[in-house]
Amino acid sequence: MNGGVGARELYESLTEGNGTSAAWLGRDHAGYRHRLATAGEYKPWWTAPEGQALLWELYALSRVCDLLLDSENEYPGLFTPLGMTPFRGGTFDPFLHEIVEVEQADDPRAPIEITAVEWAGLMLGQLLFTRAGVRVRAGADHAQRGVADGSPLYWTFRRRHRPTVDLSHGWGHNSQWRTDFRLDYRTPDGDRLNVAGHDPIDGRPDLDPDHPANLSPEERLLTPGERRELLRHRCLLRVPRAADALARTPGWELDLMPFDWRLP
Repeated sequence: MNGGVGARELYESLTEGNGTSAAWLGRDHAGYRHRLATAGEYKPWWTAPEGQALLWELYALSRVCDLLLDSENEYPGLFTPLGMTPFRGGTFDPFLHEIVEVEQADDPRAPIEITAVEWAGLMLGQLLFTRAGVRVRAGADHAQRGVADGSPLYWTFRRRHRPTVDLSHGWGHNSQWRTDFRLDYRTPDGDRLNVAGHDPIDGRPDLDPDHPANLSPEERLLTPGERRELLRHRCLLRVPRAADALARTPGWELDLMPFDWRLP
């Protein structure tokens, strides 16, 4: 993206208390919205030579989003001028909604139901930019309090109410910004999740299970259904079936690497 107007600059300015998103929007953004719009259509733009820079810019913009989620005044006002469309409630949909808090229903079979919306989600054309944050009521068979709203949230830099796991964590001041944005698309033919990922979610049958390019032992302890649930919800919803075995590896949740998982 054009130097001098990037989202990294805005993020660092906001965290240092040296600016506002309104001031950033007031600058010359010729071509910025147009370039973002390139990502809004489901086609393999990310494989083009200029695609990598756009993946990084979307990631930097998502960091700004994480920072502003608690600011109802700044949050929607920044992103709608960039071509994004807000959405809120409706029927619970893991593609659109991130669970912030679970109220446990008495009936364990009760489906997940939205009770309140904490912040709006944003779509950039067909591309999901950020999910709406919602409070829900659910039976324990579908979402357990303390897990669905308390386990690490993957593909996320920060949330004030829960731990997060992001590929930028632990990297240096410059290296952390070379993180790809996760690409999820809602198309007329169905949802496409993490489309730039290249690792089969159930591992590679042509490789030994212990091969470093295959699923880790902890990832294999999750059932295929649990792995798919983690990909869709970006977190676990219930205590894993192999919780006792996983507990023998302290910190296993933070060591999971689902970031390149793709569905068959």
